[in-house]
Amino acid sequence: MAEKSFKYVIVGGGVAAGYAAREFAKQGVQPGELAIISKEAVAPYERPALSKGYLFPEGAPRLPGFNVCVGSGGERLLSEWYKEKGIELILSTEIVKADLPANTLESSAGEKFKYQILIIATGSTVIKLTDFGVQGADAKNIFYLREVDDADKLVEAIKAKKNGKAVIVGGGYIGLELGAALRINNLDVSMVYPEPWCMPRLFTSGIAAFYEGYYANKGIKIIKGTVAVGFTSNSNGEVKEVQLKDGRVLEADIVVVGVGGRPLTTLFKGQVEEEKGGIKTDAFFKTSVPNVYAVGDVATFPLKLYNELRRVEHVDHARKSAEQAVKAIKGAEKGETVEEYDYLPYFYSRSFDLAWQFYGDNVGDTVLFGDNDPQSTKPKFGSYWIKDGKVVGAFLEGGTAEENQAIAKVAKLQPKVEDLDALTKEGISFACKI
Repeated sequence: MAEKSFKYVIVGGGVAAGYAAREFAKQGVQPGELAIISKEAVAPYERPALSKGYLFPEGAPRLPGFNVCVGSGGERLLSEWYKEKGIELILSTEIVKADLPANTLESSAGEKFKYQILIIATGSTVIKLTDFGVQGADAKNIFYLREVDDADKLVEAIKAKKNGKAVIVGGGYIGLELGAALRINNLDVSMVYPEPWCMPRLFTSGIAAFYEGYYANKGIKIIKGTVAVGFTSNSNGEVKEVQLKDGRVLEADIVVVGVGGRPLTTLFKGQVEEEKGGIKTDAFFKTSVPNVYAVGDVATFPLKLYNELRRVEHVDHARKSAEQAVKAIKGAEKGETVEEYDYLPYFYSRSFDLAWQFYGDNVGDTVLFGDNDPQSTKPKFGSYWIKDGKVVGAFLEGGTAEENQAIAKVAKLQPKVEDLDALTKEGISFACKI
């Protein structure tokens, strides 16, 4: 099989690949120089849509409606855009071998791809219950959500099991967003997670209490402090029951599992330096191999603001790290200097009529301010995280665009505070006056 050769190759066809392609185009990439190799069958798209609007019973977006870069207010890049720019989109192609010393990638079909510069943008894969040998976890209608194909299968199941029972396994991002989406589809929803409250990696117990109360008011049953240990299925092989560690058994027509992800770095093991579960990079996303860059979920990079190495799994960082890597690659070619990556961690979510944003670091003492009554018609509340007498993180539910900008500014500038009671009373106005 003939081998194809490119100046630049991006392996992975997710959000980071799309934003990298746009930046290459801005920087004047020549036709035929760049290829994106993706195991998905479609051009890069905004992945967050899959756990939000894609599952709505009415007015749900469909591809190519949420191709990159619409998620950040940019132009929608259709397959035709890549053609016009001379960027080769190599779809439905899974890379199974990477030989970095030889600058070569190989696909499952035996195709070989040579490159001068490689950008690793492989992202994450979902952790599956079958990985842990959970009994019956291979039954039909047990779903995971990562790609548009997964979302399509879930949409079909929602239609087939109209007004049925759904069990969400996991209380993180995916669990909360899909719990809401399935409830909006009029399914009877239960959520199961082992932690004492939802989203424990970010939420304090005070923040979580609001969302758990709000979800309960929407008719979602929340079962904490236990895990799914087995599944039974009917004669068609479809899931029927979820068995919990505490002995309870839940009826289920649909199960959605959201118990985390892991970065897809296996291809490069032993060939690049790794740290904190990812591929170690510098502030320009260059790895220990000079012509290889890593961006998005797989990169462990220097987070300048906190003077430490971190790996960040979020769409915002996927976009920005991809752009930074391309600027660095093209800057080096032109002999121009590029500023170091200076990232402010940012997370957000939307479910039901709720929308929250978080900026900064969730370490230190916390204060909770505002109206966090789940019964409120227009709840608006937030938290600040205070470490060494400075505000280092800020969370806001129900904020305006200006208020969200204000909490981002606070997290970046880290103003000093002495009186936490006064900070609690000031609430969002503290951020707005910075």
